[in-house]
Amino acid sequence: MTPIQVIGIGLDGVAGVSPRLLPLIEQAAILVGSDRHLSYFPNHSGQRWSLLEIESRLQAHLNQSAPALIVILTSGDPLFFGLGRRLLQALPAEKLTFHPHISSVQLAFNRAKLPWQDAALISVHGRSLERLEQSLKQGQTPIAILTDPINTPRTIARFVQSLELPVTYEMWICENLGGQEEQVQRLSLEAAQQVTVSSLNVVILQLLESAPQLAAMPILGIPDGAFLSFRDRPGLMTKREVRIHVLAELALQPQNVIWDVGAGTGSVSIEIARLVPNAQVWAVEKTDVGCELIRRNANRFRVENLTVVQGHAPDTLMHLPDPHRIFIGGSSGQLREILDVGTTRLHHVGRLVIALATLETLSEVNQWLQSRDDWHGRYQQISLTRSAEVGTRNRWVPLNPVTLVSLTRKLSP
Repeated sequence: MTPIQVIGIGLDGVAGVSPRLLPLIEQAAILVGSDRHLSYFPNHSGQRWSLLEIESRLQAHLNQSAPALIVILTSGDPLFFGLGRRLLQALPAEKLTFHPHISSVQLAFNRAKLPWQDAALISVHGRSLERLEQSLKQGQTPIAILTDPINTPRTIARFVQSLELPVTYEMWICENLGGQEEQVQRLSLEAAQQVTVSSLNVVILQLLESAPQLAAMPILGIPDGAFLSFRDRPGLMTKREVRIHVLAELALQPQNVIWDVGAGTGSVSIEIARLVPNAQVWAVEKTDVGCELIRRNANRFRVENLTVVQGHAPDTLMHLPDPHRIFIGGSSGQLREILDVGTTRLHHVGRLVIALATLETLSEVNQWLQSRDDWHGRYQQISLTRSAEVGTRNRWVPLNPVTLVSLTRKLSP
């Protein structure tokens, strides 16, 4: 038997300890744990050590010729964001044996009745919210979070909202799991900011597909979170602030025919269709998944003047009516060819707007313009930074810069 036995224990105390482990605890010469864990065994005859500077005390104990048995009591699974990692860093692994209890995360998912084989598991206990932010921006679901007195469920809910994600999450708050005061609540992010909960809690965030409140939607600048987006790439859309610039540059008019090439989620197409209900909007997207997503978003916003066209540009563009306005949000390496076709078909006082995210595509546009003396290009670089709450403070979160190029024909003198 190894000299140090690490035993996980829950809020149900002795009742939750496996009968085969109780003799180990009784035989221990030294019992180590927090005040709460030690209180479960008030009649234990051995020494009692707190967790303060425990590593150095354990090392000294192991240096004895015949060290007596030590049992360390810890919460849940000691190797899941627990004491086990500290012990393995300080002590030889062969001197340790671990006996996990059901972890708080496992209990939380079972209480919420949510499958969790694909869950992202994150601890913000004494840590920053950076890892959580990455998971949220990747659209992961569900996300289990171990909290602390600073990064509380209320703080986390406020932080998620401040990111202005293109998806919506709901929150499960699971308190005192396994104890007599256990409570599980399923709340919106707004409601979660109003509740006071026990310090012993686990949070689960789950993606929520909710219908937009159309009556409350602004005329211009639909929030990113109102659109359905790609589950694995939730940030892949033309952001609200950039979208507003695009719409302004397009200078839309009634009865226009508009092409949205590389439409993605359809956010630009849907904004156009709502702003100009008598326009004909053609959303061109190459992937099945993208086309289905655009259709679903169009249904959500009840736009009827938008047609989804699946195919690769520029070939697909040959079958569309001549446009008054063109927006190019994606080109799949065919930008020059799309420009050739688009500018040939564009109305003589039409306008073409391109959103560029890389230096290479910007260089392509410059080269194309240099080869054409009948087109004028107007450039804008949009660098946006949004505020995000971190605890009780705010910090800046930059978005990727976007260059907008607006092309118009040079008028003859």
